[in-house]
Amino acid sequence: MNEPWASAAAVAHAATVVRSFRHWLGRDLLLGISQPRELAAALFAAPFVLVSHDTQADPVLNYGNAAALTLWEMSWAELTGTPSRLTAEPVAREERARLLAQVTRHGHIADYAGVRIAKSGRRFRIAQARVWNLRDEAGAHCGQAAMFDHWEYL
Repeated sequence: MNEPWASAAAVAHAATVVRSFRHWLGRDLLLGISQPRELAAALFAAPFVLVSHDTQADPVLNYGNAAALTLWEMSWAELTGTPSRLTAEPVAREERARLLAQVTRHGHIADYAGVRIAKSGRRFRIAQARVWNLRDEAGAHCGQAAMFDHWEYL
């Protein structure tokens, strides 16, 4: 699929990500875009990394924008089938699990930093990441998202 962000499910998910960000952080993720398809396209092309996962017992990534696909060196199909725990090295997974539990309890966190790993094994450190709970239109928990624009290869 050349435009993975353009499916009906991805467009709806983009709206969930943006609405949830506004709910928890009190501001807009992107300014001046209200049309769902335009919003989905803008999120996919954004200059920051954006990923999200679902609510399974072992959450699976269900979204990654173009910057995320590049950073993790994966296609849309690969990324959206990956358990999110596998984006961190095994030694960092316990810390990552504590972080996600904190987000679940408090709704969001800001300024997270940690080491992640790309498909090739290339390691990178993320910084100043925001992580927040996703809420569906009825307000029910439906996953978590993270965005950041600071990283360095190790």
